Amino acid sequence: MPIMSDASSPADAEARRAVRPVICYPVETLPPAPMEIYRAARDTLAKVDEVVVPPRDARCFSVPAGHFFRIVSIEGPQVGDLNLWNAHDPQERFYSGKTRALHRTHLTTGDRLWSSFPALRPMATITHDTLGWYGFDAYGGAVHDVIGTRCDPYTHDLLSGGGRYHHCCHSNLTRAFADATGRPLAEAEPQVHDVLNVFMCTGFTRDTGQYFMKASPVRPGDFLEFFAEIDLLAGLSACPGGDCSSEHSSDVAVCRPLLVVILKPAEGSLAGWTPPARSGYDRSHGR
Repeated sequence: MPIMSDASSPADAEARRAVRPVICYPVETLPPAPMEIYRAARDTLAKVDEVVVPPRDARCFSVPAGHFFRIVSIEGPQVGDLNLWNAHDPQERFYSGKTRALHRTHLTTGDRLWSSFPALRPMATITHDTLGWYGFDAYGGAVHDVIGTRCDPYTHDLLSGGGRYHHCCHSNLTRAFADATGRPLAEAEPQVHDVLNVFMCTGFTRDTGQYFMKASPVRPGDFLEFFAEIDLLAGLSACPGGDCSSEHSSDVAVCRPLLVVILKPAEGSLAGWTPPARSGYDRSHGR
């Protein structure tokens, strides 16, 4: 359905539309990720742990600073929803909106996952993306987005007229965080936040501006790899939408597990890397 308006066009409508855009956050002064250090360390990686995330469920896992982790497709196309917390202070968590503003709508190698205020620092850096070839397709779709929020039972209830579904990514991550931290569900749920939609292919329709999803191009063996900039507690949900080619928030789609592999680089291979400092803003807010 096209965008409807009851406002008539002014005489200078085309001139207003023709104004050139300006990048909101120029990042020329943003400290670059030390990708050469990461690339050298990648050549020395050894697996130290792995976690299988079951279909329509979630698992939490810990990644020490200076380690790498991969989210791997193992049985077929499957989308995953990723949350990140500071392992020592879960109030510092992944800030998808600021990550989107600083980088782009869809992330790939070299982009960083930034944390919430007041820390605002990189939590993880993407170091390898086997789907980096995809780019933007003819529909405006791309993979690994930070525009969707996560499927959740509240929106499902709203749109289905009261239907109950307990395996949305929001609920899966809530259970996983509760299990990992020993907190009751009521305390765990507020810690769940907007996600990186790993392997999900999404965009906005050009006629109505609606958020869309389409079949993920991920295949077994594909992976998205991260470097942990700080000690992390991470949560990953294997979305009930499967490859998100038709629907989510139901048991209709074919769903598959995802594999998380945690890797440690050799001693000395990260020479020159230092954990990122918290924001230097003094929090005085003009007072």
